Formats: sequence, structure tokens, C-alpha cells
Amino acid sequence: MDCSAYAQGLYIDGKWVPGEGITVIDPSTGNSIAEVADATVEDARAAVDAAARAAAGWRATPPRQRAGILIKCFELMMQRQEELAYLIALENGKSLVDARGEVAYAAEFFRWYAEEGVRISGEFMTAPGGGNRIIVDYEPIGIAVLITPWNFPAAMATRKIAPALAAGCTVVLKPASETPLTAYALAALYSEAGIPDGVVNVITTTNPGPVTAAMLEDARVRKLSFTGSTPVGRLLLAQASKTVLSCSMELGGNAPFVVFDDADLEAALDGAMLAKMRNGGEACTAANRFLVQEGIHDRFVEGLTARMKALKVGPGTDPDTGCGPMITRKAVDKIEALVAEAVGRGAKVVLGGKGLDRPGYYYPPTVMVDVSPHAEMARDEIFGPVAPVYRFKTEDEAIAMANDTEYGLAAYIYTKDIRRGMAVSSRIESGMIGLNRGLVSDPAGPFGGVKQSGLGREGSHHGVIEFMEAKYIATSF
Repeated sequence: MDCSAYAQGLYIDGKWVPGEGITVIDPSTGNSIAEVADATVEDARAAVDAAARAAAGWRATPPRQRAGILIKCFELMMQRQEELAYLIALENGKSLVDARGEVAYAAEFFRWYAEEGVRISGEFMTAPGGGNRIIVDYEPIGIAVLITPWNFPAAMATRKIAPALAAGCTVVLKPASETPLTAYALAALYSEAGIPDGVVNVITTTNPGPVTAAMLEDARVRKLSFTGSTPVGRLLLAQASKTVLSCSMELGGNAPFVVFDDADLEAALDGAMLAKMRNGGEACTAANRFLVQEGIHDRFVEGLTARMKALKVGPGTDPDTGCGPMITRKAVDKIEALVAEAVGRGAKVVLGGKGLDRPGYYYPPTVMVDVSPHAEMARDEIFGPVAPVYRFKTEDEAIAMANDTEYGLAAYIYTKDIRRGMAVSSRIESGMIGLNRGLVSDPAGPFGGVKQSGLGREGSHHGVIEFMEAKYIATSF
């Protein structure tokens, strides 16, 4: 694939601003595939200026008209699903199967918010004292800065852009510099769909601190939506506090995958592979700890090992690949360090456990048992194809283990007893639960976490409200 078409420059005010400075790497080889523009502080300010100029017109655009444009975005994305999937697999490394799924998921946000955007309703009631009427209207919050990670370069962008546009906001998107080509490909698509100049602006940078600070310090910016690590989220929250900026934060996770003795073993294994190996484990919702009751533990480990061993490791663009490369050499080094630290504490490697001697950033599917609850991988996101399996005896023990983390984004539970499943779901501290399901993400569902996993929700009707302000009008008539 010739990637030059997706590296025309920064996308500001409907125009391409030429530049260079960021080398995009194919993680399957470690070789360069393109070079994109490196935004300066001045470029960031120009992007906010463009969003400000477009704000009044987009806000005044009727919801049905905005919805029509969002539907066009959905249609164009689905028409070009194969092209976009290949691009994602090339710059991100995920398998083509996962990349196709991401494009479909990403596109669906445009269709969902085309429908939600025309149904944003207010409130009307009589005050309890009877002296006046209470009217509540919802208005666009204003210019939004959107910061997205590299692991889902299409979906993390559209999950923010679609509700923002449906609400009537204009945006500046800063995608990750590791995977910028997808964001720029989509920027061209947005223009083709009819999104007016300046409504969506896209900039990439190797200097994220000053560039982001310049946008957040601008009084015209009223919303920050960030997906990324908890430490970076804390820093951004501190910056946003200076202008009392509304913030949505989708941060780190440490998802427990709980399997009870009465679970359907094959279904649990199917769910485990989906929850662990989607995107090669590079997902904030990925199962990070497998908590398996002692009666089914050994059979689960045996089945999981067989399935992980059967995955072909290779370039994401190879149709037969089941596990692609990690995003960078640094990512592989972190995984290797986590595995070594756990082994040093007594963990046993059942499968994998060693980096692969080949070009690119590969780490093999790995299964571990007897991992200490004090191991770093029990506390930190692995963000790779490593499955540590822990044994438990009682339901209370499983819940205590599941909640023994500062994070609370996603959790998974497998049991045939639906009453137990619902009861355990209510006791696990997590924003999302997959009950007998290995996948929780859905544009119609509220995506988000508790504790150190974030603030606010994306998706569902909650997602569009994140980009709106409630205005209360008291009147007598």
C-alpha cells in the first residue's frame, strides 16, 4: 500500500498544511512506511482558530442536517472497509480480522449518533412549590479537544467525533503519532461526506505537552476528551483545572476474567480468547487477570493453552495472522520485564514467555500459572498477549481478588447460574461487565470506568450529553 496519500499534512480548516517530522513505522518489520507532519504550538492554535470560526455555523445547523452528514460518514467508512482495515493493520499491527471489526465498530458511531442527535430532548416541569415552570435545555458545550491512543486508531476517534458533532460542537483531534495515517484517511473522508471546513481538525505532534497545553489554555476550548493511560490522564486533569474545563477520561484498566466451576468451559474459553487476544491484548478492556475456580482451573488452563498455541504470529496484513506485532519495541520490552518479574516471584510459564528473534516487534501468545498476586502484572496493564491464570476457591475470594486494583474499567464473569452472575456483577467494582460474554464494547452501551479508570461515558445517549451543557430556565406563565 502506498501510504503517501494519507500523509499530506495537518488537516486544519478543511485544508492540508504540508509538513514532515514524524516517521510512521510498520511494527511487523520496524521499517518506515510514511512521514507525517509534526505540529507546532502555532499549528495547534491555528486549529483552535479554525474550530472557533466554524462553531457558530455548525451549532446552528439543524440536527437532521447534521445527522445526514454523519450517516454519509458511516456509509463511506463501510464502503472503504477493506482499505481502512488494511491501513490499520499496516500501521498498528493488529490482524486484518480485528482491523475489519474495528472499522465496522468505528463507523457505527456515526450511524448511532446520527440517530441520537435528532432525539436530544430537554425537560419541562412545574416547580414543586407551584410558583414557576422549570425548563431545561441542552446546548453544545463548545470547542472540544480530543486526544486518542494508537491501539484503536479509527474507533477511538469516531467514538468522540461522532457525538461531538451530533451535539453541535467543533473539534480538534490529536491522534497518537504511532498511528496517524488512519486519522488522516478519515479526515479526508469527513470532508467528502460534507462536514464543513473547520468543524473537524486533525493535528499530529511529537511535542504533545506544549501543543496540548496551548489548546487547553485557550478560553474558547470548553471540553477535553482523552483516552489513554491513567498517569497521563492525571496530568491532563491538572492542566484542565486551570480553566475549569469539562473532562471525559477513558483511562487504564486491569480487567479480571472470573470463571466459576459451573461455567460452560468452551464458552468461557471462547470468551477468554476474545477478551484477551482482540488486538493482541493491546486494549484497555483486555482481560488482564484470569481468576478461575479450583474445580475447573486445570481444564481451563489446558484449553486456553491449546487455543493460544494455535494462533499464527505474523504481520497484521497477513490474512492468516491471529496475533500481530506489538506497537513498538518499548512495548515488547515492557511485556518481557513483566513476565520476568512474575517468574522471579515463582510463576510458571506454560506457553511462550520469550520474545521472538525476528524483525518487528513480536511477542508470542503466553500462558502463565501460579502468578503471585503481588507480581507487577497483577497490578499493571500487560497490554500484550500474556494470560496469567490465578486460582480461587470461593465466590467471596474471587470478588476480593477482582476488586484488588485501583482500576475499574471492565470485568468478565462466566457462570451458568444467572443469579450468581448478576450478584457478582453488582459486587465487582467496574464500569462495565461482560456476563458470559468476552466483548463489552457497543456504540449503544455506555463505555467507561470507575475508580482510576476514568470519568464520564462514551457511547449510548450518555456519550452525546458529555458534549452538552444543561441550561435551566425558570419562568412563570
